[in-house]
Amino acid sequence: RWLYHERLGYNYRIDELSCALGVSQASRLKEILGMREDAAARYAKRLNSVRGITVPFKADYAKMSWFIYVIRLAEGIDRDSVMKQLTESGVGCRPYFAPIHLQPYMRKVFGYQEGDYPVTERIAKSTIALPFFNRISDEQIEYVAEILEKAVNNA
Repeated sequence: RWLYHERLGYNYRIDELSCALGVSQASRLKEILGMREDAAARYAKRLNSVRGITVPFKADYAKMSWFIYVIRLAEGIDRDSVMKQLTESGVGCRPYFAPIHLQPYMRKVFGYQEGDYPVTERIAKSTIALPFFNRISDEQIEYVAEILEKAVNNA
């Protein structure tokens, strides 16, 4: 599962095809990061005024790579219901993030359990990763936003 870790550490070995792709994209890094910055700004502009949604904060002086675009739902809004409505409308989404202390490795080795960090757990249950990619169009963002706004109002 995505963001589900049963052991500590990573296997960062890269296969040859992925390496070739990475090398070819390295020359376009500024362009790619610019597209992602633009996509995040368009999402924020569209979603900023939607009741019940908090968009990611970015300070004016900060530079972000925008690996993913995650929103947070207000308390009392059922994330699973919102995600179900998004999915039924063809909008891919995922819960984000799994609290580190509840990862299988951390539970097993350190004995963490649900309830140890209630704020982290509450926030984790309120976040959704929205569709996000370099060339996401205004129309796609608008579609996601419309469905999301309806879902939040119905949750």
